Order: sequence, then C-alpha cells, then structure tokens
Amino acid sequence: MAEEARSVTRLPLLVRLALVLSASMYVPALHALYRDVHGEARVFFYWGTILLALSAAVALATSRRQSSNITRSHLVALPGALLLLPAMAAIPLTEAVANTRLVNAYVEMVAAITTTGGSLFAPDRLSETVHLWRALVAWQGGLMAIVAAVAILAPLRLGGFEVTYSARFGQGARLSAQAQSADPEHRLARYFNMLWPIYSGLTLLLWTILWVLGETPTRAAIHAMSTLSTSGITAGGGVSGSAAGLPGEVAIMAFLIFAVSRQTFTFEFQRDQVVRLSQDRELRIAGMIVLTASVLLLLRHWTAALEVDAGATFTEALRAFWGTAFTVLSFLTTTGWESADWATARGWSGLDTPIVMLLGLALFGGGVATTAGGVKLLRIYALYEHGRREMHLLVHPHGVEGGQGVRARIPMRGVEAAWIFFMLFAITIAAVTLALSAAGLNFSDAMTLAIAALTTTGPLADIALGTGPARGIGSIGDAAKLIWASAMVLGRLEALALIALFNPDFWRG
Repeated sequence: MAEEARSVTRLPLLVRLALVLSASMYVPALHALYRDVHGEARVFFYWGTILLALSAAVALATSRRQSSNITRSHLVALPGALLLLPAMAAIPLTEAVANTRLVNAYVEMVAAITTTGGSLFAPDRLSETVHLWRALVAWQGGLMAIVAAVAILAPLRLGGFEVTYSARFGQGARLSAQAQSADPEHRLARYFNMLWPIYSGLTLLLWTILWVLGETPTRAAIHAMSTLSTSGITAGGGVSGSAAGLPGEVAIMAFLIFAVSRQTFTFEFQRDQVVRLSQDRELRIAGMIVLTASVLLLLRHWTAALEVDAGATFTEALRAFWGTAFTVLSFLTTTGWESADWATARGWSGLDTPIVMLLGLALFGGGVATTAGGVKLLRIYALYEHGRREMHLLVHPHGVEGGQGVRARIPMRGVEAAWIFFMLFAITIAAVTLALSAAGLNFSDAMTLAIAALTTTGPLADIALGTGPARGIGSIGDAAKLIWASAMVLGRLEALALIALFNPDFWRG
C-alpha cells in the first residue's frame, strides 16, 4: 500500500489535473439529469467517462516516470494545463451548445480555467447546466492558481513573492526556509491538502447564504464558485439581477475580501510572521483604493446630479455609495461584477460607465497568492513605498533609510522586481494590443480586450463590447480569438514565470 501511494505521487501534475477535470464532468451530467435534459446529461457523462479512461491510461503509462527536476516539471505543467485542459473541457461543450465550433468552445474554456470569465455566447443561448460547467471549470482553475502560487511559484520567487524576498516584511510573503527546502511533491501535497478544504468550505458557505437569501440553487452555486474564483461567470443578469438582492451583494462583497489578501485565506502560511489583518498591507491599500474611488465617484455622481437639477436624497446617495464600493472592489479583485445600485447611481447622475477607471482598477489587481489577476497589490505597495523613500530623500538628502521618517519595509531588490514586472506588464499590453489590431480590431477594442485578458477580467470585454455572436468577443475573427486566449494564459501565469522557463540556468541539472 505504501508503494502504491508513492507511485501515485509520481504521476505528472498535468495528468493529475486531467483526471480531476474529467471526473468533474459528472457534476453537470447529474445536474442535467436532474433537469430532465437527458441529451446534455449523456454528453457530459459519456465524455467524462471517455476522458477519464484516457487520462487513467496515460497515468498508468507515466506512473513510474519521474522527472530529474520536479520543480521544473511543475512549472512547465502550469502553461501546459492552461492550454490543454481547456481543450478537454471544450469537447462536451461543442455538443451541448448547438451550432458552435471547437475554436469558440476552446476560447470559452480558456476564459473559464484562467478565471477570466466573459463569454463568446449570449447568456440565453447557454443552458444552466452549461453555465454551471463554466463556473465549475473556473472554480477548479482558481484552486489551481492558489495552490500553484504557494507551492510552485513562491519557492522560485515568482508570482509576487519576489517583491519581499530576503526582507523582514510584516506581511510575511516569503516561505519559511523549511518550506523552501522541502521536496516539491511533498510541498505541493501539503499546500493542496491545507487549501482545498478552506476553498471548498467558503464556496459551500456562500452558496448556502445566497440560496437562503432567495437565489435558485443553481445560480447560487454559479455565483458562489465565480466569487471565490473571481471569474465573474454568471448565468445571465449577473449580481445586479440576482434574486438575493442587496443582502446577496453584501455576502458576495464579504467573500471578495479573500481575493485581496491570502492572509484572510489561511493563517498557516507563515506561522512565524502572522500579523493581525488590520496590519495587512494588501488589505490596507485595497481599502484605501475602494474608499477613495467610491468617494470620488460619489462626488462625481452628486455633482452631475446637481448639474441636471435632479432630486438627490440621502437614501439615493447611500445607494450610490454602496453601488460604487461594490463595483470598485469587484473590479479590483478582477471579478468584474456590477452592483444593482451601480446602474442606479449612473442613472441618477446621467453619466456613462467610467470604463477607463474600471480598466485601471483591474490593472491594480488583487492580492498575491489569490485567484485575482492584475499587477497585484503587493507590487503596487512596493512602488508606493519606494516613492515615500524618494520623497524622504528629497526633504532629507542625508537621511538614513530605515529611520523614523521611513521604515525599510521592502528591500530595493523587491522594488526593482516590482518595477520590472510593471514594465513587462505594460509592454505585454502594448504587444497584445498591436496583435489584436493586426487581427482586424480597432485600437480601442483591442486595448480593452488586451487589458481584460492580461488582468483576467473578462466582464470588462462584455461591458465595453457587449455579448453574443453579433457583438463583443463572439464577433471577432478566429485569429483574434486565439490571440485573446493566449493573452489570458499569459495573464494567469504572469510574464516572469514564462521568462523563467526560457532561462538557460533553469534547465541545467
């Protein structure tokens, strides 16, 4: 039995992920069977069984093969998973959705597994079972992103952990020396066993809350999985059209906090440097961004309302503040949901959606080692802290860094890493924008799609371009769709991780 357990742990990571994805197809099969839609039930059941058998055969053939460098094997498996698993997930989708092509189903599943969200299809064209499958794939992609961040990227000082490497930073972004020196397989199993019960339990809790508040069980499950994975996937109407109403938005906003900082997710990650949440830097900067943006938007709405001589009441002001706060946090965590009161605030002020501000919030992104995308708040904080240092030197040129005026929270190498990533991110946006423009999109749409893909905020594309085959992503050409899919994979992995793969030293030994 011990030998059998050891052989299972030798399975390549990509094969294990394929086994899990294939087995998860039974969930939509059971859901379709419950709805008496036997055609969809057969599609997911048959393809789940076939793909599970094929994955088991590959697992049996590769169970005794062991890479000479497990860490390198795991890192290589991440882009492989984001490129190959959507192809498996798209196979039943092509049969469950009438009159669609494999390329559309593949791009749809890439958007799901990278937790980007958005859709090439009009919401009413997809059944609740298909929407559930999209949310389930995104939910698995979110769990994969969290486990990969702490078990694979952190020891390599990637994914945001490079910012505080070798620093005594209060947030504890580094792994302990014991965790970094542990066997990669043991580290992966340890963090998976630690994180998946929390991730699943939070999803189940939010599903129960939304269900109790009046949402249907299926839509409650879709919104719960989409909240924890920050994919923003919905069965149509989004949160603004949810039967749970304002209490449902409050519950979702509370669970979006888990995409702001990993310290809200687990307290075992850095046992010797655990601090109170009130001292968490990512939470503080997120709170500052949400509060500042909400107040500014409220003043903007209020000023516009006065200009059109609208009757602005205190209750309407509170609703406008709530709508802006929820929407700002949603886009900051790259979920991309709009509050029902967000539309009320815009109608009250007579102003259009500030798409540029939403793009900026998505660029900021959420916390390190969370399901959120973007530049990440820890890197934003590193650049902010460096700015404070430079301001201090302007006032006191001969001041000592780390004194009472400025505390050395982040090392200079961390600031350099944050700045390099920010420049790489900007260059990548420009490159993807040019590629999409060359594929036939105008500059505005190309930039919006590029930012939406690289920040994994698919609803941005839906807001700016619309949804359905005649509008939005569904209306662009196949070349542009594949470019957009590649950008989503790049946004999920981040450029530094791909650069590490091309580092010759990484392949030696």
